[in-house]
This record gives sequence, structure tokens and C-alpha cells, in this order.
Amino acid sequence: MKRIAVLTSGGDAPGMNAAIRAVLNQGMHHGLEVYGVYHGFQGLVEGDLRLLTVNDVHHQIKLGGTLLHSARYPEFKERKNQERAIEQLKKQKIDGLIVIGGDGSFQGALSLTKLGFPAIGIPGTIDNDIPGTEYTIGFDSAVTVALDAIDKISDTAASHERTFVIEVMGRHAGDIAIWAGVAAGADAIIIPEESFDMEQVAYTVRAGRRSGKDYSLIILAEGAMAVDEFVAEFKEHVPEQSVRGVALSHIQRGGAPTARDRVFATSMGAKAVDLLLEGQAGVYLGINEERVSIFDIVETLEKNEHKVREDLYKLNLELTDRDL
Repeated sequence: MKRIAVLTSGGDAPGMNAAIRAVLNQGMHHGLEVYGVYHGFQGLVEGDLRLLTVNDVHHQIKLGGTLLHSARYPEFKERKNQERAIEQLKKQKIDGLIVIGGDGSFQGALSLTKLGFPAIGIPGTIDNDIPGTEYTIGFDSAVTVALDAIDKISDTAASHERTFVIEVMGRHAGDIAIWAGVAAGADAIIIPEESFDMEQVAYTVRAGRRSGKDYSLIILAEGAMAVDEFVAEFKEHVPEQSVRGVALSHIQRGGAPTARDRVFATSMGAKAVDLLLEGQAGVYLGINEERVSIFDIVETLEKNEHKVREDLYKLNLELTDRDL
């Protein structure tokens, strides 16, 4: 191999830039030219590829987002667009591709590999919803941002003896809600993977107040229910309480990546280059017991079984289980 390329796809995640930087530096270490694909798979199909230099990436490790920009491009599922992408890569004499993104991005990487062009995946998504790996790039940063916001809201909640329902990201995965909720000492954590009883949530909040708490926090994953809808229904069960809802929304995507995300991203970016040079493709890198590990993309996509930390979810239930 003499040239490789790297792209980011789907939602941006803090730490993507650290991975891009590692790909470039490791590629240069091995004497490779590294091209950046701008605007994800759409940019790949349109031929928006540029040679990266150290100056492009050296200050990016501390920045959130992605310097290569990102775009959702469902049209890449079409065979003609996949073939067009390979034409663009071959036109630039590129021998391998590293794709940073979520499960949809991995589908794109796998489709290229099946057509004979080697691609390696790196999991970059704040939702932490890729089966196999324990962590995805951006998750730790998103939880840290969410927790900081929740802590600030709790100050106001305590001042007014109020209940706050705080919606965090997680359309199909409750990982951010669970980790931020446990860290914040939430009275209840609502996630799409687990059913909930509003009557029981109200009971838990009331029990907390009667045991001496001056405010209450409910952490709600967006995929379970919209915050306004939740607040309206919750108020019917606790008409005596002052209740407010807050959606943290996209602030969880931005900001400087944590040390954990920077280290994981750097490790996976460098390892992805090594794997391409070893002739591997159709795999992705993840974290297992704090170490970078290799996972099969096909097996991951076929399983499509994301599992949240049930032990943390149950722990929160135990810690908030009080008698009225």
C-alpha cells in the first residue's frame, strides 16, 4: 500500500479528530500518503478527497466534531453509488479506506469490502450502541457534557425544591441516560430498552422527598418518550409538585473530547492503519477490557444486539427503592 483514505460518517462525535490525526501520523510513520474524504460517503461518491498534512490535524486532537465534516447519505446503499465510490478511490490510487462512524457507516465499509475494496471500521458514535465493543468514540465525552449540565440544573432544582425531567440523547440506546443518571444520583432513569410505569416513577419521587430530598431528577433517554409528553403525564401523578422538563439535545455532541475518548480514538486510528497494511478488511476496532480489540463487521451487523449495562440500571433502582 502507498495511499490510504479516511472518512467520518453519520453523527459527529468528540474524538473523531483524534482518530483522524492518528491515522495520518501512523500512515506517515509507515511511509503512506493519507487522503481525507470530506462529507462522508457522499463526498466519497463525488470525489471530494484531499491529501492530508500534519498541519491539517496537529491542533485538532482537542477539538470536538470532525475536521472532515460529515453527512448522512442513505443513497450509498445503492450498488451504483458503491461502485462509483470505488472508482473515485482508484482514480486517486488509494489502496484502503478507514471509516469512522456508527452501524450505518459500518454497512458502507462492509459493502466496499464485499466489492473487493478493503475497508476498516472505527466506532464513532456518542450513543455507544455498537455491539461488541464496550465503548465507542464520543460516548465518554457526551456523558461528561450531559452530567455537567445535569449538575447545573440540580442547583436550580434544589433552590426551588423542584422536580426536573432531563432528556438526554439516545434514540435506540439508553447508555448516556444510565451513566449520567447513576453519576448524578437520579431518582429515576427511563430508557428505551426497559419498560416503565409512571405510577411507580411518581411513587419513587414522592418517597425520595419524604425521606428528606429537597429536589428530584429524572433522566430520560429521548427514545423512550419526548420530554414534554413525559412531563405532562408525570404531572398528572404528582399534581402537588413543581415539575420542569429540559432537553439537552445537541450540546452533548460538541465540546472537547475527554482524555478517555482521545486515547481510545488515537489507539484505534493507529491500529486501523496497521490492519490495512496487514491485508485485513471487513473488520472494526473496538474496546474490550480497556484494550483495543478486533471485531468482525458482518457478525456485528447480523447480531444487531446492543446491550446496555443492566447492572447499572438495576443499581439505580435499588438505590432509589424507599418506603413512603
